[in-house]
Amino acid sequence: MDSVQQRFRALAEQLGRQVLGQPQLIERLLIALLADGHLLVEGAPGLAKTRAIRQLGAHLEGSFHRVQFTPDLLPADLTGTEVFRPQDGSFAFHQGPLFHNLILADEINRAPAKVQSALLEAMAERQITVGQTSYRLYDPFLVMATQNPIEQEGTYPLPEAQLDRFLLHVRIDYPAADVERRILQLARDEARDAAVGGAEDASAFIPISGSELRRARSEVLELHLAENLQEYLLQLVLATRDPAPWGEELVGWLAYGASPRASIALDRCARSRAWLAGRDYVSPEDIQQLAFDVLRHRLLLSYEAEAEGITADRVVSELLARVPVP
Repeated sequence: MDSVQQRFRALAEQLGRQVLGQPQLIERLLIALLADGHLLVEGAPGLAKTRAIRQLGAHLEGSFHRVQFTPDLLPADLTGTEVFRPQDGSFAFHQGPLFHNLILADEINRAPAKVQSALLEAMAERQITVGQTSYRLYDPFLVMATQNPIEQEGTYPLPEAQLDRFLLHVRIDYPAADVERRILQLARDEARDAAVGGAEDASAFIPISGSELRRARSEVLELHLAENLQEYLLQLVLATRDPAPWGEELVGWLAYGASPRASIALDRCARSRAWLAGRDYVSPEDIQQLAFDVLRHRLLLSYEAEAEGITADRVVSELLARVPVP
């Protein structure tokens, strides 16, 4: 019988065959699932963001739901609402889209503040509140929110508190030319199958069960992280709050650094990446590869840095170059 680690590595391979050109997105989705967190994905339309999480949902025991965020969306459109029953004068709660295991919050920054607050409670507390009653959400519960970096008209910037609730902020780009040729062939094959009434063969992969996911998460938490690497991880995060030892220009670039939630996220994500790679220990590369996705949305740059065109990724690059690896 395959180990749960082998099962997840097979899942990654299966998703890689169905979502071409986005290996980083697939890896980050699985890391977020193993680390029990949420991710914010930024990329142009048509880069398989929806396809990736939909395919993940098809290979897990659970449910998937997509919500298109718009300026006229209401909190009840996410959480559900109480409906009056005239036959007995009572109210019955009708569950909203958040009562699924995997949620795609498409173009999250198009929704107003009240909707984002409702989603924040769901992400942070794994529950929603309607009236005087709170309702627990399903387990697992993963939100993948998307943002379009091209079109900003009519959008609402996400508040810092909500950004901090995302485990990872992933940026994806266009695939290479050879990969896009394979995407064309895959699209033709799927269109042909649909035209003749065929369906994708999912029988080759048995969906990951809830018990397997819980066991995988337990193994990830038990993965070995050397004390000197833990200290390296902490020094990277602490350097965002007190960058003076690493360069005076960094002091002028950063207004606020990352919270302790960043340390927790980097720890769990590095462990998850190592576990997915089939290793029983965390390497410096695991920490370095995930530092950008963990930190970029948690750094608040100064006005001077923004005026100079300094980005959060530039700050993380400088920290990785200056904080010594043990």
